[in-house]
Amino acid sequence: MVRMTGILLLLLIQFLPVCLAETNSYKPSRVVYDISDSDPKALGMMLDRANMLQNIYQNDVFDSSIVFVIHEGAIPLFGKNEKNIHPDIMLRAQSLALGEIIQFRICKASAAMQGFKEADIQDFVEIVPMADAEIVKLQNEGYAYLQ
Repeated sequence: MVRMTGILLLLLIQFLPVCLAETNSYKPSRVVYDISDSDPKALGMMLDRANMLQNIYQNDVFDSSIVFVIHEGAIPLFGKNEKNIHPDIMLRAQSLALGEIIQFRICKASAAMQGFKEADIQDFVEIVPMADAEIVKLQNEGYAYLQ
């Protein structure tokens, strides 16, 4: 057991610089995620991706920003209604929003068409007039588009 632990530690020490060099080769950037899928698992994977990206960018608040623009089928996932909410996913999203580079924005027009009012949306989510216009605006500001 001690020998196996020693071997694992040696491998970790040997490959850690390579792993760190790979993640540090990416410069901080600005990204907009287009979120419209109603599948909570898909949203969970998007949150994981954004979290990894935030770590790669080393939480650089000056040169990096990650914005989720939420519309269509994804709106109920961010609602406060108990039948729609997925507490584990919303807790993860809210914890990511506590940092300075990840933001969540929801489409007011799409939410209204689905019967959601501003008070029905999670408090950590900013409400914007229209998702498509918000995505175009962010792209014009240099944000890379991801789905």
